[in-house]
Amino acid sequence: MSMIGEYLRVTAAELDRAIQDADWALDFAEEVQDAEEETEPAPADARHFSTYKTWDLLRFLLARAEFPVNVIHGEEPFAEDEDWGYGPPRYLRAERVQCAAEALRATSYDALIRGVDPAELDGAEVYPLGWGESGALEWGRPWYDGLTQFFQAAASADNAMLVWLD
Repeated sequence: MSMIGEYLRVTAAELDRAIQDADWALDFAEEVQDAEEETEPAPADARHFSTYKTWDLLRFLLARAEFPVNVIHGEEPFAEDEDWGYGPPRYLRAERVQCAAEALRATSYDALIRGVDPAELDGAEVYPLGWGESGALEWGRPWYDGLTQFFQAAASADNAMLVWLD
């Protein structure tokens, strides 16, 4: 079984409802995921985005760069008694999505991986392991680019974000 980073763009009203009704939020997230699996929209057009298994690599790189927003795990808890796969979901309010979008846009993937020794990743036990292979750091580039596009679209729409590991 894999651990996958998941994101759902939500309006202010949908965020309020999700905070009040975690069961509705999970059903809504699954409904959007199912609908978009069929259409496979580009990250800028999607309501759901996944960083696949790169979530921990991106967490490591963003933490190393002292990124101002926790885009990997979210910042505010809701549904703390719920388990959406690997723990409870969290969220980012629209203003934090805006901050994250600006910081993502200003931070290239090349800047994130500059000076990173794959042995650091192995030493930190960054999921999914096996960072010693040639070009392993490049694996995260398309996911980071997609995440950047996804956050920029969410910020443009003044959306909040639900975040979880599945």
